[in-house]
Amino acid sequence: MPSSILPRAAACIVAAAALALTPLTAHATAPVATTPTAVSPISGADQYGEVRGSLTTGSRYVLLTPATWNGTLLVWSPGYSGSAGGEAAAGPDAEVISWLLDEGYALAGSKPATAGWSVQDLLAEQPQLAEVAAASLGTPTHVVAWGSSMGGLTSVSLLENNPSVFDAALPLCGSVAGAIPMLNQSLDGAFALRMLLAPGDDRLELVDVQNEPQRQAAFREILDAAQATPQGRARIALAASLAQIPPWTQQGTLEPGRGDTAAQQEQLYRAFMFGVISPREPLETRAGGNFSWNIGVDYSASLRRSGNAQLVRSLYAEAGLEVKSDLGVLASADRISADPSAVAYMQDNATPTGRISGPVLSLHETGDTAPTVAQAETYAERVRHAGAGAQLRQAFVDRPGHCAYSEAELAAVVDALQQRLDTGRWANVATPRALNARADQIAAESGLDRGEGTFAQHRPDAMLRPEREAD
Repeated sequence: MPSSILPRAAACIVAAAALALTPLTAHATAPVATTPTAVSPISGADQYGEVRGSLTTGSRYVLLTPATWNGTLLVWSPGYSGSAGGEAAAGPDAEVISWLLDEGYALAGSKPATAGWSVQDLLAEQPQLAEVAAASLGTPTHVVAWGSSMGGLTSVSLLENNPSVFDAALPLCGSVAGAIPMLNQSLDGAFALRMLLAPGDDRLELVDVQNEPQRQAAFREILDAAQATPQGRARIALAASLAQIPPWTQQGTLEPGRGDTAAQQEQLYRAFMFGVISPREPLETRAGGNFSWNIGVDYSASLRRSGNAQLVRSLYAEAGLEVKSDLGVLASADRISADPSAVAYMQDNATPTGRISGPVLSLHETGDTAPTVAQAETYAERVRHAGAGAQLRQAFVDRPGHCAYSEAELAAVVDALQQRLDTGRWANVATPRALNARADQIAAESGLDRGEGTFAQHRPDAMLRPEREAD
């Protein structure tokens, strides 16, 4: 473990934590958190310790310790939340947390005091949380940043920004290429839908959003009306494809056949609001303006590279429309520029560079839509460009959905990353075959849910809108 993560929390924290935690060495210097407000065993497991408290920012944290610690501390960053405050979680769900404690992991997590795109808060607070944990535990052998969705982005950013604090990252369903390309991609889909279906409807705010609930309701109204006609369905498919939505997105459904254009289009329609019309106003408020743009974007080229070009052309032919004509409408429409200061804010909070000094194992679903799985390949390109390709492994579960992993899948990827940290080499621990075998074994031995998905070899396309400076 890097030497800068030394136990540095206040003596009062250490004294209180010692009541519930297993006996561990602690040293105290300047406080980075308040005295814990609750010290008790976690429910149904007297051999485990639980400490809850608040960081100096007001964010709540939790620290869970096992009966016998294996030396690894997992620091959990949560996903996007529309509500502020509340108690922190130490992992994705109770069953996985319980399994990790049984395996000897110490777990810490925080809940930002503010709602929405709280990446800035987490980037500042999670290193403090690691210090609080170390004050109670003693110096960890390994500290891993992990989290889901927005927390997955936060995890890889924490590793980049704090290599003396975090040794590795485990982003789950994360927007690992950053918020800017993700929201630029969403802008492309929303822009196409509006320009082709309701160009004069000012309720369909694309950027500089003033009324998010009205915006959401208006897009839903236009989307649902369009789905009722062949022409509307074709244009929804085009807009969704420009946002790089895959044609299998809905949990609990069978993957549509390659020639089943109606079923594929239905999947695109059902994913559109979640994958394309994501809340923009809270992010723009944090950034101080609009951070998305489409100046210079060639939508004809985007369609060719989307993976859905044949599907879109088939739907247009069925509807008696010309794709070329609608692409011409998009080409001639007024474009949107970004506020450079807002772009800078979102680059800082956060757009990973790929410059990593420790191992990263990312986990994605092939049918994810928010962010789309294309984030994985763009992030991998950055890591390779930074000369750190040997540090990165990416795992994919062949299933639609967002963060819909089974308990055994999550346990398997934690175990794989632990093997990488213990041995200093990846070997074959993160291959689909190894992960499937380990997930099967964990499910059989522990009773964790195995789920219906399978780890699979997958190489997604890169994002159509890679991050770059606004034009």
